[in-house]
Amino acid sequence: MKGITKKFGDFVANDSIDLTVHKGEIHALLGENGAGKTTLMNVLYGLYMPTEGNIFIKGDKVEVTSPNVAIEKGIGMVHQHFMLIDTFTVVENIILGMETTIKKGSWDTKCIDIERATKEVEKLSKKYSLHVDPKAKIQDISVGMQQRVEILKALYRGADILILDEPTAVLTPQEVEELIQIIKNLTKQGKTIIIITHKLKEIKQAADYCTIIRRGKKINTVKVSNVTEENLAEMMVGRQVSFAVDKKDIEKGEVVLNIDNIIIKDNRKLNAVNGLSLKVHRGEILGIAGVDGNGQSEFLEGITGLRPIESGKVVLNGENIVNTSPRHIMKKGMCNIPEDRQKRGLILDFSIAENMILEIYDKEPFSKNGRLNHKNIEEHARKLIGKFDVRPQNEKQAVGALSGGNQQKVIIAREVTNDPDVLIAAQPTRGLDVGAIEFVHKYLVEQRDNGKAVLLISFELDEILNLSDRIAVIYNGKIVDILDRKDANEKKLGYLMAGGGVENGRKEA
Repeated sequence: MKGITKKFGDFVANDSIDLTVHKGEIHALLGENGAGKTTLMNVLYGLYMPTEGNIFIKGDKVEVTSPNVAIEKGIGMVHQHFMLIDTFTVVENIILGMETTIKKGSWDTKCIDIERATKEVEKLSKKYSLHVDPKAKIQDISVGMQQRVEILKALYRGADILILDEPTAVLTPQEVEELIQIIKNLTKQGKTIIIITHKLKEIKQAADYCTIIRRGKKINTVKVSNVTEENLAEMMVGRQVSFAVDKKDIEKGEVVLNIDNIIIKDNRKLNAVNGLSLKVHRGEILGIAGVDGNGQSEFLEGITGLRPIESGKVVLNGENIVNTSPRHIMKKGMCNIPEDRQKRGLILDFSIAENMILEIYDKEPFSKNGRLNHKNIEEHARKLIGKFDVRPQNEKQAVGALSGGNQQKVIIAREVTNDPDVLIAAQPTRGLDVGAIEFVHKYLVEQRDNGKAVLLISFELDEILNLSDRIAVIYNGKIVDILDRKDANEKKLGYLMAGGGVENGRKEA
């Protein structure tokens, strides 16, 4: 890609960027949220036409006018938010738009040749060690497996250059390891991989080269083996970044959230949360560590009023809030950074300003006598956009047009500003760059230092260990142990997360 510029009105998303990628290499594209990484790859994939610049594939200048042209040229893309149909099977999703048909019966009836497609998918799955069941429905498989389906979909269409947009943002640590192995297998088979990411550890583990973009401009291309994580972070953010969390010791206060022996069922009517008890104090960050699928999602939905609790108590500020409405729970002093920002956290067609006041739109100064005060709403949004560094800095921008990391900043700005007694932070830094992660961690610690309670649920063990005062380990819908931070390490937590020590019972919260 030579001299690629992409403008949206007056906003320059990509400013004369050059990118060279060689056959068989893993090339990372690194940058802050909103730096222009995805925009550049959307130009390569034909979703956007460049304002200026040219694309060359194998030395030939090409006009990539649509994704269909990109696919013809051997380019495939796996987007950050997967594009799969939940009720279809794996194989139906993979062949969608490229179905082959066979004649059936004596009336010249044609139907999709699912049997042949299934065999082809199985063959591809085996060749690239993707281990996907073609007959499984998308809604019944894990997020990591859905990502493999997206990779298979691109390979089925003949991709030689595969773009992965934030591929590890929604994966557990185990799935990340598996994905890195899959990527390396693909390059051994002659494929070329471009990874859009801001996870420095994974760049060091997987990438050969890395191109850094900052605020729409290319900063450098480096050989990954020649630089440290600190070097990459500084090039990406433009300043030194602290990887340590600055947290002073404080005395924890009274219990503000008391969860007692709750049972919550999943969508199949089976117990996902199975007698879970926990006490959260003012002035502490209580981290919940666990492998995805051990009841975390159902637990969060239950205590925030989004899923019925079968039995047990959840006492917030002295009141049992079991099976009350989300609005009532918010008014009692609990706010929530949800794990799925697009499904639970935002209304994508609304502006940044409108999303900032979703929970307080009925209060002054944002409304009076049922009428919204747009001037005050937009002024409030401008303050938060500046304070939380949301990009682009335009309060009227639809939130659906922001990068994933900036969408996350909008949610965090809203929830922290609501000044809750209990802040539930579920995967709060998912999809954020190191600069933004440092920023979010600072705000979570600030909440705790101000005497608030923070309940942190994260699949990132580093994050749990860096932020938490106490760490509760969830396994099979129960808390199996609670450790003081000074007694916890990755090895001990990993053992408990895998079910080790369950027979010994657990500590009281």
